[in-house]
Amino acid sequence: MTANGYLQLGLYLVALMGLAWPLGLYMARIYGGELPGFVRWIKPLENGVYRLCGVKPGDDMPWTRYAYAMLAFNLLGFLAVYALQRLQVWLPLNPEGLPSTTADLAFNTAVSFATNTNWQSYGGETTLSSLTQMAGLTVQNFVSAASGMAVLVALMRGFTRKDASGVGNFWVDMVRSTLYILLPLSLALSLVLVSQGVVQTLSPHANAALVQAVEYEQPRIGPDGQAMKDAKGRPIMEKATATKQAIALGPAASQIAIKQLGTNGGGFFNANSAHPFENPTPLSNFLEMLAILIIPAALCFTFGRFVGDMRQGGAILAAMTIVFAALLAVCVGAEQSGNPLFDRLGLATQASGLQAGGNMEGKETRFGVVNSALWATATAAASNGSVNSMHDSFTPIGGLVPMWLIQLGEVIYGGVGSGLYGMIVFALIGVFVAGLMIGRTPEYLGKKIEAFEVKMAAVAILVPPLVVLVGTALAVALDVGKAGILNPGAHGFSEILYALSSAGNNNGSAFGGLTANTPFYNTLLGFAMLLARYWLAVPVLAIAGALAAKKIVPASAGTLPTHTPLFVVLLIGTVIVVGALTFVPALALGPVVEHLQMISVK
Repeated sequence: MTANGYLQLGLYLVALMGLAWPLGLYMARIYGGELPGFVRWIKPLENGVYRLCGVKPGDDMPWTRYAYAMLAFNLLGFLAVYALQRLQVWLPLNPEGLPSTTADLAFNTAVSFATNTNWQSYGGETTLSSLTQMAGLTVQNFVSAASGMAVLVALMRGFTRKDASGVGNFWVDMVRSTLYILLPLSLALSLVLVSQGVVQTLSPHANAALVQAVEYEQPRIGPDGQAMKDAKGRPIMEKATATKQAIALGPAASQIAIKQLGTNGGGFFNANSAHPFENPTPLSNFLEMLAILIIPAALCFTFGRFVGDMRQGGAILAAMTIVFAALLAVCVGAEQSGNPLFDRLGLATQASGLQAGGNMEGKETRFGVVNSALWATATAAASNGSVNSMHDSFTPIGGLVPMWLIQLGEVIYGGVGSGLYGMIVFALIGVFVAGLMIGRTPEYLGKKIEAFEVKMAAVAILVPPLVVLVGTALAVALDVGKAGILNPGAHGFSEILYALSSAGNNNGSAFGGLTANTPFYNTLLGFAMLLARYWLAVPVLAIAGALAAKKIVPASAGTLPTHTPLFVVLLIGTVIVVGALTFVPALALGPVVEHLQMISVK
């Protein structure tokens, strides 16, 4: 890799950590009720929301009520997005007259955005109207992210309270996350993105006349306005001629800002952040990559300040960053090395014997290999799911990195809120194992970790792998699942494994190359997203309630320090061992086999 590549990676990590520190301290003040002076003018708006919704801010909820409020609110969001899609053809702000979506696609998309997964089985500019994108998807980008942040705040209160029956108020935590954190940051980022050329308009699509007519194939549309499909679920194609090109426009910048900051990832356009109207310049690319990880990284500092020991948040952030940096180096190195098949075909450079410039297949030339690999690693680490390159075109090892980051449980930074509370669950397992080694009841941040907390942590850790592996097995065992594979063999298996890993860990990115907009995959992936989100969030809230009811135990000579390098190593080991033991057999059937096939040409 060139010095310029090292400089880009170093600049990104320095900027990320430099901005995460003050943002983390700011969020700690917000959740602690100590509003900084420059945002106190928002307080009347916050109180107005409570009065409008009948919320009593001082009402301290037990974890069961907190979980019920979270689930009920997310259900309402699901129903709203589903209804917007099914009624789209009759609703306003649909200048292109786009038809309503099918029931299975509407279900998949509504679940996806309600759960903060943002998996997309559709092309945004050709499927959803401006109203659906704004009132449905963009709104859910805010509130689904705020829901994850609220669950984290409840867990943090569990560590700081003693003999308490409540973990806070879900509505207050969600409103504050939205009004004081997500909205201001999104407004600032969207304005910068507009200055770089990201579109933000309600105008209909523009048309440009072609110099020469183009013949192509397109899906045949049935009487219901939907693409007709054959017995295997594949679209029936017909020939067409184009004399003009439709240039899709819409309110993109506002959605792009919150999709990155909220670790949502849903693209306004089908090409996501590889599209020039979503991500036009190297500066917009750098800022969007920063936005992906900035809140998850900052929340580690929030956690440290909240529990009264910044070293605790620093230890978790260190564990996250070490794993991220190591896997980033693997991904960048694999993509820089390119494909040895070019060497056999005589297309490699004479000097290096490697593919000239690295593996540029599926990547935008304005970003290059380094920024494409950095984005892929960051988006998979952060439960974000946006892409600025095609992961399906990565080398086998380069593609394995984002897949494995997802399979680790989306805790290496992870989603806003969900990543940190997932990592804390691993920390509980780590101190439990350490306690077994020395024959002592484990403690974490002054709270004894007993049978109930370990059981809930086990549920949170085991459900996502179960969803991924069972779903993958089901897809490759049924003809309807195999019908969507466009690349047979090990790579086709990787595409299915990646899709289920993405849905089963609430990431949303895709390898591509898999026809996922079918009733089978829309339904399977929809239920995978539901299970992965709420079978993790609810046990975490149960842990929060159990911890809040406990007394704080003073540290003693037998207490394992959880802020030292030793604990960082223990935490990393816990995350990697669980991920490795769970998914290595499946990875061996996909990217590992494909890599061995690729290098065998030597």
